[in-house]
Amino acid sequence: MRSSLLRRGVAAAAVLAAVLASAAPAHAATGWVTVGSDRARALDESQGLTVIRRGTGVEYRYTGVGTIPPDVAARGFDHVGDPDSVAGWYVEPYQRGDQNGKMFRAQSPGGAWTEYRHALAAGEQYNNSWDAITPGGAWMLAGEWGTMDRLLGFATPGLNPAAVPGANLPLAFTVRLDRPVRDVQGCDFLSATALLCSSDDPDGTLFGITKPLLRIDLARTPDGTDVTGRVTALRQAPLASACSGAFEVEGVDYQESDGTLRVIVMSPSICVVFDSKTWRLKQG
Repeated sequence: MRSSLLRRGVAAAAVLAAVLASAAPAHAATGWVTVGSDRARALDESQGLTVIRRGTGVEYRYTGVGTIPPDVAARGFDHVGDPDSVAGWYVEPYQRGDQNGKMFRAQSPGGAWTEYRHALAAGEQYNNSWDAITPGGAWMLAGEWGTMDRLLGFATPGLNPAAVPGANLPLAFTVRLDRPVRDVQGCDFLSATALLCSSDDPDGTLFGITKPLLRIDLARTPDGTDVTGRVTALRQAPLASACSGAFEVEGVDYQESDGTLRVIVMSPSICVVFDSKTWRLKQG
């Protein structure tokens, strides 16, 4: 009898542990620690950033309302998101206030600019918050605003012949996420099958924390067909300012060369002008 009760007690404890584990918030401490910061200017360093490597040259390039060329703004593209760069190519994402399609503006290693228009697919949100180019260069992911269970996939302008200047750049595939994400502002590839992303989620109900930094593990390297992705919350983005109120988490960049993750966080209220920062993090 005693052994039977013991067995039942062990089984009950195992069930309870499983229930508690399933109810726990979907986030994990992964050792990403803050190692420093740089001031982020509100006008031209407030949306995103990437590092462009061309030959021996290294350029840290930011985006913001002040970086939108006047002729681009005049054609209705009034928001630029978080850009990316691979193999000397640079791509920045644009959206329109009238919701009439998106645009990716690409710069070649030689400096020439080309525009690639995208007509919205059925059910697609007009927001074009970020782009992230696969390390191999052929494919590019992008994201919408709000609560989403997918990422969008395109042929990479300049690096994939399927992207044709002057023609519509169609939606090529989607990344189907295992759990929803909210207000993703930027992503960058950590490896061929993993992304690091920033979320401006003010609610906190999805992962148990607000403003989370996320990791998305893909089932395989993107190849132009639909793929699944597993989402994990890493930690809350750094939030520090002389002002109180709502921060806005913006774009990210990850540099494999030194293992540094950078994330832009704009400060609340008037402090957006004075102490907004690009935070630097590394895995401890």
